[in-house]
Amino acid sequence: MKNTKNIITINNVTKIYDTQLALNKVSLSVNKGEIFGLLGPSGAGKTTMIKIFTGQLMESEGEVSILNCNPRNNKKEFLSKIGVLTDNCGLYERLSIYNNLKLFCSIYDVPFCKIDEILDCVGLLDEKKKLVKNLSKGMKQRVKLARVFLHEPEILFLDEPTSGLDPVNASYIHNILKKLNAKGTTIFLTTHNMEEADLLCDRIGFLVEGKLSLVDSPTKIKLKYTKSNVKLLMKNMDTHYVELNESGGEKILSLIKSKEISSIHSCEPTLGEVFLKVTGRDL
Repeated sequence: MKNTKNIITINNVTKIYDTQLALNKVSLSVNKGEIFGLLGPSGAGKTTMIKIFTGQLMESEGEVSILNCNPRNNKKEFLSKIGVLTDNCGLYERLSIYNNLKLFCSIYDVPFCKIDEILDCVGLLDEKKKLVKNLSKGMKQRVKLARVFLHEPEILFLDEPTSGLDPVNASYIHNILKKLNAKGTTIFLTTHNMEEADLLCDRIGFLVEGKLSLVDSPTKIKLKYTKSNVKLLMKNMDTHYVELNESGGEKILSLIKSKEISSIHSCEPTLGEVFLKVTGRDL
């Protein structure tokens, strides 16, 4: 059961760069212990929202409360409570994995003995002496993730954490995030990967051209647009669509008894299909 205490709250947040409207009156609340996914195509405003949440940018209008405070007030204390992973979060290429984390332990007043525990969590304990410049992209991303939760922050802000990674490394990142969340860490992530959002998130929101729409759980969103029929794949490889009503139920039962059905599938749309229907845009 997720804690219902709001840990992120924004009201009518607008961000304008010169004459470009990046965010348009966005309102949202995220619960403590939740994984929330902000979905949208490149240029939708996702990174802008992350930067406002983490105090890197100031909103043009509206109200922002993260951990019950403005992220630009008491910056040092605020930063000690969050972890941020973005594209420009670089590593020191000439240092080893261990020495990279040792440096950030010094910044966050984390004891060095914590490093092995964190590296074990991300599956890099045996690689800790390797220089970062010799790592694969997937391994570098795991080092970055280890760095952002080194100090056990209350919230992680992750901007497309698996972008460009192969399925194996992406799956590794997903498992790490699930374990962190199970321990109580709130996670706010942006992505354009609908499968990732479906797998990880308690709730998602669609952001397109600075506007937020359709905030709910992935399951509820898909069910809202699910057709009222099921697909039957027959043993002779024919496909039948049957309405979910009394007549359809009798037909399915008859086919099951005759052992003609190979498989039954719901006609639930993917999040990508819902996104296209709701926004009129593809990812």
